[in-house]
Amino acid sequence: MGEHHGPVGPDPMRAAALDDAAQALLATWESAREGSTPRLSAAQLSALIVVGKDEGINLRTLAGRLRMILSSASRLCDRLVAAGLVERVPGRVDRREIALFLTPYSRQLLEELRASRLAMLGAVLDRMSPAGRAALVRGLTEFAHAATGQPADAAVRTA
Repeated sequence: MGEHHGPVGPDPMRAAALDDAAQALLATWESAREGSTPRLSAAQLSALIVVGKDEGINLRTLAGRLRMILSSASRLCDRLVAAGLVERVPGRVDRREIALFLTPYSRQLLEELRASRLAMLGAVLDRMSPAGRAALVRGLTEFAHAATGQPADAAVRTA
């Protein structure tokens, strides 16, 4: 009997296809990020996305979500504040606790990045067959739900 290797399993062609697809998607993401003005690092963009999804988040929670040590997240946040992308506001309950918020400038920047990424993805999708597009959207939606643990009827929106 053969060993069980999970869904990607022993089929190297399937694994290679998944790897190729992931690389193409990541290349599109990176192309949009690298074309942004100002040019954001991957860590800066990740931080903006986290803050944007959870306005008022504190630095400790941000560090946890970014899987960074607190001092690294603090330096990252310092750079974002200096660039006018994040605001630090004293907490409502505990004034010593600092809440993080996007600035109008960073909101606009994230919207421009989303639009750029969608345009790039749209150009690729336009080259696919209608059946291929439909299957891809269904599959990616299911993948996103499985990866985030969200129920199948939850809306998935990422930057």
